[in-house]
This record gives sequence, C-alpha cells and structure tokens, in this order.
Amino acid sequence: MPTYLYKARDSFGKPVEGVMEAPAKEALVERLHKMGYMTTHVTESGSTVRRETVFTRWRGVSQEDKLSFYVQLSNLISSGISLLTSLSILQHHLDNPRLKEAVEDVARNVEGGDSFSRALSRHPRLFPPIFVNLVEAGETSGKLDQVLARYAEYTDYQAELTQKIKGAVFYPALLLAAGLLVTLYVVTFVIPQFAEIFLKLGVPLPAPTLFLYAVGTTVQRFWHTLILAALAVGAGVKIYSDTPAGKLRIDRLKLKLPLAGSLLRLVAVSRFARTLSTLVESGVPILRSFEIVRKVTGNEHLARVIENIRQAVERGEKISESMRVSAEFPPDVTQMVAVGEESGDVGEMLYKASVYYDRLIAYRVKKLTIALEPLLLVVMGGIVALIMLSMLAPIFDMVRHLRR
Repeated sequence: MPTYLYKARDSFGKPVEGVMEAPAKEALVERLHKMGYMTTHVTESGSTVRRETVFTRWRGVSQEDKLSFYVQLSNLISSGISLLTSLSILQHHLDNPRLKEAVEDVARNVEGGDSFSRALSRHPRLFPPIFVNLVEAGETSGKLDQVLARYAEYTDYQAELTQKIKGAVFYPALLLAAGLLVTLYVVTFVIPQFAEIFLKLGVPLPAPTLFLYAVGTTVQRFWHTLILAALAVGAGVKIYSDTPAGKLRIDRLKLKLPLAGSLLRLVAVSRFARTLSTLVESGVPILRSFEIVRKVTGNEHLARVIENIRQAVERGEKISESMRVSAEFPPDVTQMVAVGEESGDVGEMLYKASVYYDRLIAYRVKKLTIALEPLLLVVMGGIVALIMLSMLAPIFDMVRHLRR
C-alpha cells in the first residue's frame, strides 16, 4: 500500500500535515474528510524519510522530552483514558515542537485506522524500534499502560547511566584539555623566544630545551598543515569506523582499553540484560527481542556475539549455553540466565542481573574517577617538569660559563 504525504486544514482552519497509507489518493482524501480535515495537497512517498526531513527544521528532541511523553502517556492510559484522547491531551502540553508535531501525526494515523505501533514506526528517528515493538506487544496483550511505564523506567535508566559516565570523565577531560592548551601556548610562544635569547648569547642548549624549541618552531611554521593533517586523520578514522570491518575492529579495541575497557564491557552487559529483560517481560518474542538488543547494544563486536546467540536459540539451544560458549559475558550473568531458564523466568533474572551491574558500574565509575585524577596530575606534573628543566638548564649553564 502506497504512503502519502498530505497537507490539510482542520475544522478551525489550522494547517496540519502528516504521513498516511491509503490504496489511492482519493481514498486518502475521503478518509481525511471523514476525520474532519479538508485536504489541500497530497504527494506520494515511498518511505518516511522525507517526513523526517521536514522535522529537521525544528530543534532536536531530548531524552527528557521523550521520557516526559512516555510517563504522561502511561499515566493517562492507566487512568482509563482512551489512547486517542490521551494523545490529544498531550498535544497541548508538549513544549517541543518536533515531538508535538509527531504526536499529532501519530494521533491522526491512529484515528485513520492504523495501530499505535504502526503509527509510531513512521517516525523512526523519534521512536526507536525497541519502543515500537514494546507498544506492539502491549497492544496485543492489552497491557499498553504497563508496557509504557516499563519503557519509561528503561529510558530513565539509560539516561542516568549515560549521565554517570559523562560526569565521571568530565572533570578529568576538562583538566587534561586545559593543561594541554597551556602547554601548547608555552611550547609554541614562550620556549622559542626564550631559546633564541640563549642562542644569540652563544649559550649551548641542553637536549630538553632543543626538543621543545624544535616542537615550538615547527608548530609556528606549519600550524595550518598540522591542523589539516589532524582533520584528515580524523576524517580517515571516521570513514574507516563507518565500514563494517572498521567498526568491528575499533569496537573490539575499545573493550581492551586499560581502565575504560572493563567499564565499557560492564555497561554493554548491563544494557543487554536490562533491554532483553524489558522486551521479554513485555511479551515481545525472544527471537525478535534478540534482534532489537543487537541493534541497541552500542558495540559491533558484542552485537555479532548477540546475533550468534539468537541463531543458536533459533536452533533450539539454551540462551545460557550460547552465552557461555561466546566467553564474552561474565559467568555470574550466564549463571543467572541459566537459573531463569530452569525456573521459566528469564526476564526477571535478567532484570536482577542488570540491577547488580548498575551498582557495579557505579562503583567502577567512582574507582575510575579516583584513578584518573592522580594519573592526570602525574602526567601534567611531568610535562611541567620538562618545561621547567628546559628553561632552567640553560640558565645554570650560563651561570657556570660566566664563573669560568
């Protein structure tokens, strides 16, 4: 069935636009007319991409905006208010124009006969596949309000986890950036002038001073070339990371990084357990759940491992056994999943595993922060010591030369 982009006016003359499927333009116009809209323009579109490009003129939608929408919609539906009425109420309370327009379009499509999940799927940049599949499961089971509440909790967890990691690296990153900028200024502008004074006096420069002098003069002469080279290297890494082989290799390397690698693995395992638990507990089929988890894991290497587990489960093998064979998941998680399979409650055991790893991540983040601060102080202290040595050593040599 073709998809159409349409523009119309409601009973108050307010212009509206959206996306809707229909057998033909005439059928779409008739459907809109029954809904109380006067159609002004209809254009056939093969996908929803064009609809999303219309939205790009608006500011982005933050996680806070989405979380507020999920929570409010769950509360309204759990209160016994119908889906269409709930969406209509939310249209007047949403502050974000992009999200508001998307909800209006979803409401029109639901009013036109689409299911809620199908109407949401027309806006993939706003509503991810995990949310669409959860809504579909909620519609099938009749527990849409519970599914929405569970997804709101899941979204809140993801935002909190991201905030914890950002907060842990913010201060060390700021300290490192400030230190590097000051060092670059001293090496580029101060050291060369200082060294040239001694060279004019005929005082021999020690090795540290000669090294920093060479670095500073090189940056002064070829700063534009260095910037272009850095941009070229960055672009090359970005292009390589966008290829399947490059993304796989880089994601594998991330998991092997000192200090950060173990934390990234813990985050991925926690996200895997929490996402799979949310999907299974909401009634999404296990194979479909693994497909979604593979897309949201955030690491290509682990995504391929999850795909191998999905294929093994499809062949009739146990989830825990496939996880154990992969050797990518901690033994305690594998054991908890095995217990869940024996008791018939895999979702609950995965949720308990995610809660445990949330606490472990918080501990590791704190430990990483404690380890990074003295490490950065040692690095910056070493740089400062090198700069001081390069400046003081010629002075001592000149004093010794004058005494003779």
